[in-house]
Amino acid sequence: MVAIPRGKTVLVTGGQGQLARDLVRRFTARDWNVHAPSRAELDVSDRTAVLERVSGLRPDVVVNAAAWTEPQGCEADPARAWATHAMAVRYLAEAVRATGAHLCQISTDYVFDGTPGGTHTEWDAPAATSVYGRSKLGGEHEVPDGATVVRTSRLLSRHGNNVARNVLRLAAANPDQQFRFDDNHRGCVTFTADLAVAIEALASARMPGMYHVTNQGVTTWYGFVRALLQEAGHDPGRVAPFAGDVGNGALARPESSVLDNVALPAAGFALLPAWRSSLPGFIDAFHARAR
Repeated sequence: MVAIPRGKTVLVTGGQGQLARDLVRRFTARDWNVHAPSRAELDVSDRTAVLERVSGLRPDVVVNAAAWTEPQGCEADPARAWATHAMAVRYLAEAVRATGAHLCQISTDYVFDGTPGGTHTEWDAPAATSVYGRSKLGGEHEVPDGATVVRTSRLLSRHGNNVARNVLRLAAANPDQQFRFDDNHRGCVTFTADLAVAIEALASARMPGMYHVTNQGVTTWYGFVRALLQEAGHDPGRVAPFAGDVGNGALARPESSVLDNVALPAAGFALLPAWRSSLPGFIDAFHARAR
């Protein structure tokens, strides 16, 4: 574990997002001075705003967790997607070069086309099929030398709008509620509380290069939701499978977006726990927040 001198400052963009809120908790617990402006407080697609905020704050680390995570919206408004995911990173790169801060950029499994049956290491060639994926890949190309890039997938948080929270809420509210989830697209779910620990460690050490960071284990949304319901004390038979959006063109989730976490342990960092191991803690946190 990297020792952090007191007084270090981190700027977390997209401060009201699911990942950002757990990043705030983690960095705060590690004695960082944390600044996490919302989109309304800092629009990362505004070059002037970015340069002024970073030059005024002069953080040691910038974690860019700002994203527009709506693939359908990105297809409808590609200009906004490219501004949010690529040009924003260009501006952040300019700002950190001027101040000496270290940039940690958050990216996605959508940069791959999801060739069935395969997994993707950090060194595999991306082949994004959607505007969301291509614009996030554009952001990867804009990072400065020495930056950290963290690719992750299928984020699950105690905050905000995500599959796990929505299922638990609906299952508790209506005992007769039935669910249907995709049993075709294989990937890795990632709990943001676990992911935040790895991001803080990588950013603290100013680790350069690309890292795939997910909870361990491969599943589909159908398999995950069955396990979630069972762990929470509900009948897993309430969820039925369907084939997902195969053949849905650019908007289809990569059929096999399994991110192989090769670089993280090779660099001496711990892998995230298996997703099944993190389920009980996630459910406890959900119920604690609901009370």
